[in-house]
Amino acid sequence: MKKIEIISATPELLKSPFSGSIMKRAIEKGIVEIKFHDLKDYSVNNKKQIDDYQFGGGSGMVLMIEPIKKCVDELKKQHDYDEVIFMTPDAPILSQKISNELSIKGNLIILCGHYKGIDQRVRDAIVTREISIGDYVLSGGELPAAVLCDSIVRLIPGVLNDETSALTDSFQDNLLAPPVYTRPANYNGMKVPEILLSGNKKKIEEWREEKSLIKTKTIRPDLID
Repeated sequence: MKKIEIISATPELLKSPFSGSIMKRAIEKGIVEIKFHDLKDYSVNNKKQIDDYQFGGGSGMVLMIEPIKKCVDELKKQHDYDEVIFMTPDAPILSQKISNELSIKGNLIILCGHYKGIDQRVRDAIVTREISIGDYVLSGGELPAAVLCDSIVRLIPGVLNDETSALTDSFQDNLLAPPVYTRPANYNGMKVPEILLSGNKKKIEEWREEKSLIKTKTIRPDLID
């Protein structure tokens, strides 16, 4: 079973994304175990302090190294982990390639940033990988952590009912997915392309490849370049 440990200053924000749909089924099947760890449980004093002012001045509080180090050390006493991942906007952006790679790795620790960020020494000495979900700033790393987990877990064998489904997702072959249709074949004059109703699998695949290429060239030409 793959273990994913998420360290957060506000773990209550994480409960909802893992309580339904594919993530819930993966947990219930015993394919993945996801645990949330409240950084305040590893605070440096009785006041549950986990952050402090910046050296050198400046606005915003910074997560301290000591509670993070205590939490990671405690987890590592129990299991081995392939990566300690820090979710932060100033990092390489999450891609399908990264999700594929992490899906076949062992246990993971995901650290959520908060406030102004974390002490740089955490990034230098504890974190093994940094990931962003886009060029924008959120209040914390909890939502990015949930996004990362979803993108990883759905790729693990046994999670999706049709395991080939993930292989045809956008970005798996650097192309966006082609249009998809379902019943009815004709809705108020809007018809499904005849080729998809033909039963000719070879022609259908050719059509899908062509539509994927056109869509990618139009919307994300950078993927082809």
